[in-house]
Amino acid sequence: MIKAQEGETRWSAFMSSMGDGISIQDPAYLITYQNQALKNLIGDHVGEHCYAAYEHQDHICEGCPVEKAYNDGGIHQAERTVIIGKETRYRQVTASPLRDFQGNIVSVIEVIRDVTEQKKLESQLLHAQKMEAVGTLAGGIAHDFNNILNVIMGYSNMVEDTLAADSPAREDMHEVLVAADRAADLTKRLLLFSRKEPADVKPTNINELILGLQKMLVRVIRESIEFHLDLTDTPLIVSADTGQIEQVLINLASNAKDVMQEGGRLLITTGLEEIDEAYVAAYRYGRPGRYALITVSDTGQGMDKETQQKIFEPFFTTKGVGKGTGLGLAISYGIIKQHNGYIKVYSEPGEGTVFKIFLPLCDEAALDEKPEGVEPVKGGHETILVAEDDAALRELSRRILEAFGYRVITAADGEEAIAKFLENRERINLVLLDMIMPKKNGKEVGEAIRTVSPKIRILFASGYTSEIISNKELLEGSFDFIQKPYQSKSLLLKVREVLDK
Repeated sequence: MIKAQEGETRWSAFMSSMGDGISIQDPAYLITYQNQALKNLIGDHVGEHCYAAYEHQDHICEGCPVEKAYNDGGIHQAERTVIIGKETRYRQVTASPLRDFQGNIVSVIEVIRDVTEQKKLESQLLHAQKMEAVGTLAGGIAHDFNNILNVIMGYSNMVEDTLAADSPAREDMHEVLVAADRAADLTKRLLLFSRKEPADVKPTNINELILGLQKMLVRVIRESIEFHLDLTDTPLIVSADTGQIEQVLINLASNAKDVMQEGGRLLITTGLEEIDEAYVAAYRYGRPGRYALITVSDTGQGMDKETQQKIFEPFFTTKGVGKGTGLGLAISYGIIKQHNGYIKVYSEPGEGTVFKIFLPLCDEAALDEKPEGVEPVKGGHETILVAEDDAALRELSRRILEAFGYRVITAADGEEAIAKFLENRERINLVLLDMIMPKKNGKEVGEAIRTVSPKIRILFASGYTSEIISNKELLEGSFDFIQKPYQSKSLLLKVREVLDK
């Protein structure tokens, strides 16, 4: 008797120590046992029918794993969705038969595991895979679009050069080029989204950047929202990728629009902020120094402290299903961090939200730099192999280079490029290679060519810096590279630069 009691005590202690919820149902579907973990999860329902206690029904649930275990003696699993207040929880239920010494099923034991966090992780993984696929698509579209833009810009430049200075058509052609530049900027945004565009950091006046973005920000928000700028008179020069900083401001404006459904006020201000040791000690972030401060304020509903702690996490969003990716602020945070800056949020429920962005100012040397003069375009008589799969761009490049005295050999894909080089290697001085081509990509062609001619000069071109060339290789200067779309002058200057090395 004592041993039986000890066994029962051990069994009870074992079941109670389980992290998963455990429930036992008899053949009438009455709950005869619950361990403490399950009681903590859903309450004590011993003596009640399981379908009433767990599913709030008056009959056996459809697809009930307990019923299946009784019917065939097997182990069955099911998933249940439970709404608790405003939260949806997911539970995995595993039902296993319990038998007596004769092998008869006398009860069914259920193990109930909360898999809500696992479901969230699965959802985030699927979302990340979807976003990666969308990013890859965006990068491909931008690559092809850059080739088209290159043709438009190149031929427009050629036509513009033939027009007299007082020709009315010259102004019209200038507008075409301005529009092409805007389109090129659009592709740059696509490449930023697809993560295939390296940071193009250069001294940037934050005030001028915001003024140039003003029209786009107005289009992002709705008419019922008042939009104001209050920019300091002090030039705020920072080392920044303008496209990335613009993306941050667009993200913040878009979020402000979403939290001001009934209208409100969006204000962007700039100023000079000096962070000292006392500031760092008080606010627990930052490094001492001088910063450009961008403040983005809205009059929306605000947010509580718990939400503020999560808003920069990937996939966290307060928007409804299908209305937000939860990536905008996470990407913005990453961009500002890449710029050695800080982004902070200040908010109270019902009192609106303020985002503060700190970007370190350039040092005095950068501020004193004078813009370079206009560099004259020089031609030459060297022979250049142009490998480009886009026929229109290949023809344009040939015409631009031949107009300045160069001899040009063309190839439409990677294999043809290698064959043409081997046929003419004694007279080829430079190879202009598109990075993305059929049969063999630009880097593969470059490696094959350098195997037979180690000192040959190669200039790579692409609509985006593919993973084929790493940022490290670009920064170390082991590759000469020109970004598409490029102006005719930019191509000629870069070709001459590489040839004169």
